[in-house]
Amino acid sequence: MTREAVLEKLNDVFQDVFDDENIMVGEETSMSNIAFGSSNIDDWDSLEHINLVVAVERCFGIKFNMGEVSTIKNVGAMVDIILERMQ
Repeated sequence: MTREAVLEKLNDVFQDVFDDENIMVGEETSMSNIAFGSSNIDDWDSLEHINLVVAVERCFGIKFNMGEVSTIKNVGAMVDIILERMQ
């Protein structure tokens, strides 16, 4: 699977989890600074992050470990892990 295909599938997952068809994720889309509510996606808080991780795991048939979940700082990092797991 190509990086672009993974991003496209992730975009669908984000739209579903956040119930917003207008979401368009890119490599730099992040949940940065959730404590201050400054993520790129309005509803992306710590609870939704868990829902998102579970949805991504289901979509790609993978399982993130706790270390990976804590290091996912943006969509690009998530794509890296997904591609690594799919090899």
